[in-house]
Amino acid sequence: MSAALRELIARAERALGDVLPPDDQVPVDLHRAMRYAALGGGKRLRPLLTYAAGFALGHDGTDLDAPACAVELIHAYSLVHDDLPAMDDDDMRRGRPTCHIVFGEAMAILAGDALQALAFEILARGNRARGMEMLSTLGYACGAEGMAGGQALDLTATGRTLTLAELEYMHACKTGALIRAAVRLGALTAGADKPSMEALDRYASAVGLAFQVRDDILDVEGASEVLGKTAGKDAVQGKSTFPSLMGLDASRARLAELTQTALDAIESFGARGELLRELALYAAHRHH
Repeated sequence: MSAALRELIARAERALGDVLPPDDQVPVDLHRAMRYAALGGGKRLRPLLTYAAGFALGHDGTDLDAPACAVELIHAYSLVHDDLPAMDDDDMRRGRPTCHIVFGEAMAILAGDALQALAFEILARGNRARGMEMLSTLGYACGAEGMAGGQALDLTATGRTLTLAELEYMHACKTGALIRAAVRLGALTAGADKPSMEALDRYASAVGLAFQVRDDILDVEGASEVLGKTAGKDAVQGKSTFPSLMGLDASRARLAELTQTALDAIESFGARGELLRELALYAAHRHH
């Protein structure tokens, strides 16, 4: 990543550290679990997309911090719940034990619940002009039509072969919805007009699906110590993936197509869209 993106990661980390409850505040175990889940490293792709969307519209104010944090807190909560034994049953995330392994299942569930609530709390305290639209955007992205719905589809799909259209729809909900929300929240903060929002929505939809195609490729080709999570679990669990349905070569071609779609969508932003371009390429070529 460029120095500019690394600086934004540091900005997001500082903002997250500020909005999360101190780990010595009662209830201590809950707050420690929340901080463990949210501050445990990670790519910070979603807050980066929020910042980059704002920058593409000429806005870099501190009011981008609240939506950037909100979308990352939702992501962190989703990972805590996704790793639980009743879901994907994983014991490693970001190269260290998952939240429920460290704090127990009950506390991990509560930590996820509290992270989700905190996301909406800090977003509600932010942008007054378009605050309701921003709350609606985030709520839709993580609800039954978005991330939770995608996870439900994933659970019911285990052990059976999906069509490619079904697979793309599932991931547009499970992964893509929150990525689209991250971009849209940055654009709303910056006061985007309708043409800009439509271009950014096209970009985000392509990046969201490209991210998942790359994830599926890495699950085949990557090593657990590099990925920071268990490699090869999709095949073991009998899940449909892009490589299992299309093969690796066709998956790579689909990834390239989606990446180009994203880049084409933001061409009108010119130099201001540079961070968005870098993030689209990062999503397509990352190693973890």
